[in-house]
Amino acid sequence: MKNALIVLLAAALAVVLGLYTWMWLGMYDMGADSPHWKATVSMLTMMRERSIEMHAASVTVPGDINDPAVILKGAGQYAAMCAGCHLAPGVSDSEIRPGLYPQPPNLSQVRVDPRQAFWVIKHGIKMSAMPAWGFSHDDATIWSMVAFLQKLPGMTPTEYQANVAKAPPDEDMGPMDPGAMMGGGHAHDHGGAPDAQTGSMPGMSGMDMGGAGMAASAAGASADQHGHDEAFADAGRADGVPAAEVVAADFQSALQRGDRAAALALLAPRVRIREGGETQDRSAYAGHHLDADIAFLKTAQITLRERRSRMQGAQAVVTSVSDVHGGAHGKPVAVRSKETLTLTRTGAGWTIVAVDWTSAPLPVGEGT
Repeated sequence: MKNALIVLLAAALAVVLGLYTWMWLGMYDMGADSPHWKATVSMLTMMRERSIEMHAASVTVPGDINDPAVILKGAGQYAAMCAGCHLAPGVSDSEIRPGLYPQPPNLSQVRVDPRQAFWVIKHGIKMSAMPAWGFSHDDATIWSMVAFLQKLPGMTPTEYQANVAKAPPDEDMGPMDPGAMMGGGHAHDHGGAPDAQTGSMPGMSGMDMGGAGMAASAAGASADQHGHDEAFADAGRADGVPAAEVVAADFQSALQRGDRAAALALLAPRVRIREGGETQDRSAYAGHHLDADIAFLKTAQITLRERRSRMQGAQAVVTSVSDVHGGAHGKPVAVRSKETLTLTRTGAGWTIVAVDWTSAPLPVGEGT
């Protein structure tokens, strides 16, 4: 009996040492594009689900989870932080989602338990792409997201966009106006073509391309020419950072020729893109607005008026001012667009860490 026990212990030790050696030698493929073994998936899934159930059991659901104001706040939070991975009604994929393993659930199609949703959002999930939002968001904000998740499944794309458009501003997000984050009046339709109300190009968010609004904007520009000139007076000083200007030119060229991969390759992983009062991260821009920008620029005529660059601390700032002529829904579009790129030098060269697009109607008599 004693000898049998010794043999069993020695065999168990050999298995443990063998497994450790196998891991230490790097033989296990940690690539996200190499799925786990089925047995590993089953074990990890069981462990994850049981852990969430146990830890969430003591969570108390607040009484205001069905409050319309709480739900609207959650809509804005979801659009800003979650939709890139967990999708939205009418959206089947995003730039980042195909490369995630395990795949995050499509929350526009799956109903989640509110207690478990709160726990997961607050604490995250180890060894996955799910962050612990509790480090940067208070419980009330997290509960607003949970409240919205209870209403999300079954929403139509129009209902989703309407909720996001009405979401209140939040201090830890970019402004949420009627044109923000897939809202009804945004300059993109998130499907690769201009929507029914607006034009679609970098820096044109918030501009009404519906005819009367455009004419009014043009009239306003004519009446306030001095203010328009001042808006573009800070285009930058010609101190000169030629290499950064090359990156700016390459970025614009990639957008114009419809090369998504080339455009995204120039954007840093944590880039911030500001357009029409809305700030997007890389995945949000890639998943929705990039295609709309490409669609508009494919047929637009662009005349570069000036491009200037300067060093600002350790970063380079490149400002480009262009006249853009295009069309949206059979109506002509003529604007002066200003693009300001902030770039940081890496071992591979300059990379874009911030993009700011603005535009205004062309002054009457110019750019024709």
